[in-house]
Amino acid sequence: MTITQLPLTLTPGQAVDALAAVLLKGLDPEECPARSNIPVPAGELLLMPAADSAYAGVKIAGVVPANAARGLPRITGSYLLLDGPTLQPLALLDGIALTSLRTPAVTALALRQLAAPDASHLVLFGSGPQAYAHLDALLAIRPLTRVTVVGRSAEPVVALVTYAQGLGLDAVAGDAGAVAEADLVVCCTTAREPLFDGALVPDHAAVAAVGSHEPTAREVDTLLVDRAALYVEARSVALREAGDLLIPGVAGSRLANLSELVNGKAVVPTDRPRFFKSVGMAWQDLAVAAAQYESDTSA
Repeated sequence: MTITQLPLTLTPGQAVDALAAVLLKGLDPEECPARSNIPVPAGELLLMPAADSAYAGVKIAGVVPANAARGLPRITGSYLLLDGPTLQPLALLDGIALTSLRTPAVTALALRQLAAPDASHLVLFGSGPQAYAHLDALLAIRPLTRVTVVGRSAEPVVALVTYAQGLGLDAVAGDAGAVAEADLVVCCTTAREPLFDGALVPDHAAVAAVGSHEPTAREVDTLLVDRAALYVEARSVALREAGDLLIPGVAGSRLANLSELVNGKAVVPTDRPRFFKSVGMAWQDLAVAAAQYESDTSA
């Protein structure tokens, strides 16, 4: 059997809608299979299986810290999409491209529910591929006019600022203090310690952190977590992997999951920041891969 190599052509908005559709149909993230994290000599190997009645799939991803010095991607991987009833292979997708599409789509889906309707100023921590992808995805859900990029190295920050300016945005390089004027704050870095002072974040702002799935790493501080209303993909996963919440000692009773948020069951206050922590789940890859396959086969 020949397996089709499927390119990723969905727009960020289409990916957001694919994720929302799965949750609106009743998927419970709390019951989804856990990711397997396997230490290997090069770094970490991740196995992420998921299935529903129509499709099944698995992503094999690698995290290789030394690849940056080799001029290679830090994240590697492939995704195999299967027919649900027969488990026959349907398509193979680039795992990096899939992750680059679905991760910001998850963030955008959460922030579509959490951000103020007129949110226009994004403070973006990070200047790698996920920063670009998050900017594109957030433009699909909010009327951004201003972007402040905060990063460790000047050259990548300038490149992202130039990209944002090319999209018609008022974009500048800035520092961590920029969160004091933010409507949205998104962290997509490899940081292991908080990136900014949580006391500076305005009550009206929404914050998302996506850079880590390790219980000992975090991008936001305890002060922000203590102040904010808290949202995650799934409580079961967050309380195992999300250092942003585990280090401050957050109880599961404080967390609303993404299904509850999308289905209108979660309370979204406006008198304090809203914080969404994402670690990545296999059902998200399957939702986007299936939507891509259906888009191609229906064309």
